Amino acid sequence: MSECGLTNLAICLPEKFFQFIMTILNAPIQPLLSFIQSLLTQPTQVTVFYPLWSIIVYIISLFYGLFFLFAGFNFMISGYDAARREKAKYWLQNVVLMVLFVQASFVIYELIIELSSLLTTGVLEMIDPKFFLMTADNITNFGLQLLLLIPYVVILIFTVLTLALRYFFVVIGVVFFPFAMFFYFIPPLQQYGKMILNTLLIIIFIPFFCAIVLLGGSALLQIPLFENYKIVLVTVAFLAVNLLIIFLLIFALIKAAFGAADSTFGKEIKAAIKYII
Repeated sequence: MSECGLTNLAICLPEKFFQFIMTILNAPIQPLLSFIQSLLTQPTQVTVFYPLWSIIVYIISLFYGLFFLFAGFNFMISGYDAARREKAKYWLQNVVLMVLFVQASFVIYELIIELSSLLTTGVLEMIDPKFFLMTADNITNFGLQLLLLIPYVVILIFTVLTLALRYFFVVIGVVFFPFAMFFYFIPPLQQYGKMILNTLLIIIFIPFFCAIVLLGGSALLQIPLFENYKIVLVTVAFLAVNLLIIFLLIFALIKAAFGAADSTFGKEIKAAIKYII
């Protein structure tokens, strides 16, 4: 925009005034949007739990020798029993894969988080940043922005809180990921491994689903019917994001709880020991 002068005061002064108003309106919004963007796109830092992860992996590794011993013993006594020999080979294969995946579980977990971050970033880059800010593009939208500014800020604050809760679950998830790998390769306990994996994957990829919702909201702005209601669209989009986060977190936790309730852990342990023998 050109500088104000005697020749363009009639145009320049209203523009400067509205620009000043927009700066004031966006002042409480921009820090929240930056925080939300960081929580959505930045990979979760799980290194704080690396020492605890190391202890868990060390404890799990104590079982490796026992599993290899059982697999080798079953293979030796299988004789000409083809079914028993194949079972011993399958168990030995599972133990080898178990060792590899458990020992590499920290790196795998970080790679999954990185993948979620890249996918989320790619989707958010398709959205015009002005979609989230207050703009003086038309009178209708400007009036609605003044009316809905406070509800919009409140929803943004709630979004920060829900994303922070998701961040916390992802951080502590690195502690449970080795157990998921460990259980997954023990056939009688495989359902527990799948349960933990499904729960963690849902929580990790929540930002990607949220980005899809925001992209859908911004796409509606291209429809003439909604072009004068941008503030309504972005407010509803973030409200939908909050509901989606809460739903997915509750769904993941309930699914894990029902998965654990469907079977008795003690019976599964006995089944696992019986399977090995």
